[in-house]
Amino acid sequence: MTIEAIITCRMGCAACCIAPSISSPIPEMPHGKAAGERCVQLDTEGLCKIFGQPERPAVCSSLKATASMCGANASEAMAYLTELERLTV
Repeated sequence: MTIEAIITCRMGCAACCIAPSISSPIPEMPHGKAAGERCVQLDTEGLCKIFGQPERPAVCSSLKATASMCGANASEAMAYLTELERLTV
């Protein structure tokens, strides 16, 4: 098993806050969010308003950016995460 290195998140990308479904409660989204739905906790710059806060879902806090997940740009990240979501449904 190969473990991929964690990279610095591309600020404003927000693919990980849009592409996947989240089944756990999010502030203002008590039932989580559907795949492809923008999280209400994203600000206008694509940054998480509850980053580092205790109310941030554990699934969000545990997700770490990697080169294969994030690709070269936000579009590649969205495509990768959308495909992962499709494969897990």
